Amino acid sequence: MTASGYLALSIGLLVIGLLVGSLIGRAAARRTASQPVVLTVSDLVQRVVHSAHNGVVVLNHFGDVVLHNPRAAALGVVRGSQVDDRARKAAELVAASGEVMEVDLSPLQARGGRQPEAVRGEVRPLGDGFTVVDASDESEAVRLEAIRRDFVANVSHELKTPVGALALLAEAVLDAADDQAEVRRFSSKILHEATRLGRLVTELIALSRLQGAEQLPEMTPVGVDEVVREALGRSRLAAESAGIEITTDDNSELVVDGDRTLLVTALSNLLDNAIAYSQPGSPVSVSRRTEDGFVEIAVTDRGMGIAPDQQHRVFERFYRADPARSRMTGGTGLGLAIVKHVAANHGGEVKLWSLPGTGSTFTLRIPAHGAPAPRAGDEPEGTRPEPAVTDRNNGHVPTGDTRLVPTGADGADAVDGDHGGKL
Repeated sequence: MTASGYLALSIGLLVIGLLVGSLIGRAAARRTASQPVVLTVSDLVQRVVHSAHNGVVVLNHFGDVVLHNPRAAALGVVRGSQVDDRARKAAELVAASGEVMEVDLSPLQARGGRQPEAVRGEVRPLGDGFTVVDASDESEAVRLEAIRRDFVANVSHELKTPVGALALLAEAVLDAADDQAEVRRFSSKILHEATRLGRLVTELIALSRLQGAEQLPEMTPVGVDEVVREALGRSRLAAESAGIEITTDDNSELVVDGDRTLLVTALSNLLDNAIAYSQPGSPVSVSRRTEDGFVEIAVTDRGMGIAPDQQHRVFERFYRADPARSRMTGGTGLGLAIVKHVAANHGGEVKLWSLPGTGSTFTLRIPAHGAPAPRAGDEPEGTRPEPAVTDRNNGHVPTGDTRLVPTGADGADAVDGDHGGKL
């Protein structure tokens, strides 16, 4: 064989060797990749505990923390390396009896921030003196139960009051059958209480519907000017009786997607609310504009205003800033709760700005027709109605928009309708 033949043979063998080595390496790599990662039981336990939604704390027979996850610290069950004393005492009893025990681990003092208000712990035995504390945040369940109890109590009270009044007035009419003047007087009161009772039932049904008991109608383009016009018509008689003048800005030609009846109801409630809490002779104004893809309809009164410590509650069912005045005007305490739910069902919100002694502005914000639907969690911009109703320098009142807004450091912040009524 010639030298060139040996060279060619050597090169061929080298190439074959490289190919075989590459194939063997790839096969080995595949075998390694396909082999499962070996985890110890301890590793698995650590991963399970760390990823648990509830707070998990494992204690030994001395009550020392052997293992816990971040959630337990977030719930306040573990601080540093120490477990809550209530959990430790419960663990001692469980270790001795071998029975599961529940314990209240709710914070004894407010810690500020978004901390849980109600924490429930379940302590279970693990054997050999070890116990595990399973802690869960029950704040939302406790809050909903409190709302349910308050709602039932409020409904019972609100229904009982006019029914009792009707019974007493009916007896008075019977006793005064020979006195026509007294009969007319008591009959007028009976009519007032019956009207209030009917309105309460109607608004309870409306609120139930808005909260999901019934399917809401399809949204269609609705002219804002038509909504304002119809709401003003509904409230005109009440305004005239109270000596209140309602003013509006010019037609806007704005359009929203919604249910006309619900929008008129919401705006009528805001107007009735402004009338009820205004002094005779004071004005109430309605203005409309667009802001960041939303149509804003603002109702402003120059009434008594709402104290800062009450503003976060005004959209709650049956809450009244002035109960005596509300009863006198026939208010049910549901008006602003209905407004809040109407706004929410339209993808909008209701905002409040108020200053005691100055007045209040309630702003209904509804997405404009054709505007992109707000994504879940998006917070519409513009938490305060603008511009100011007066100029600090010359007292000029701007034309077109007469809503109240903060004009200095003493101005109260705007409050949105996620909390709760003034009507």
